[in-house]
Amino acid sequence: MSLQTRQHVAQAVKAIEGKKGEDVVILEMDKSSGAFTDYFVVCSGTNPRQIQAIADDVQKNLSAAGQRPNSVEGYTQAEWVLLDYVDFVLHIFSERARKFYDLERLWKSARKLSPADLAKKPAPKKQATSRKEAAKKSTAKKKAAAPRTAARNKTRAQGSKSKKKSRKSA
Repeated sequence: MSLQTRQHVAQAVKAIEGKKGEDVVILEMDKSSGAFTDYFVVCSGTNPRQIQAIADDVQKNLSAAGQRPNSVEGYTQAEWVLLDYVDFVLHIFSERARKFYDLERLWKSARKLSPADLAKKPAPKKQATSRKEAAKKSTAKKKAAAPRTAARNKTRAQGSKSKKKSRKSA
């Protein structure tokens, strides 16, 4: 999640606000959620013309920054317009469609950001350990525990022998 991506998201949010988009939500997607992008920007428009105007203004502002959407969906119907910029996806909903699809609930593992949060440097995230790293850690733990385990097993074996001897002599 680069600083440049955050800047582009901030530009998109500014364009949304300039066209009076409502209830703007920025979702920073959790890498473990399986999301295919870094951010979702979700907003509502009150009518099809406003929804299209928001989409047009976002495209215009981001085109000036050298960004063009990878795909645009739903523009003609203007119930749910999706602008896919790969690193972030913008969803512009009618009020009815937004309530129906409820993306914020669907992606509840995502962190909600405010436009002011985008100006801050992203916090470094812990990377999920790979399987190899996890296996190495597991092997290291086993090696560290091996002397204790060997001593415990030796003690148990000696205890078993002494029990067997006492049973035979009895």
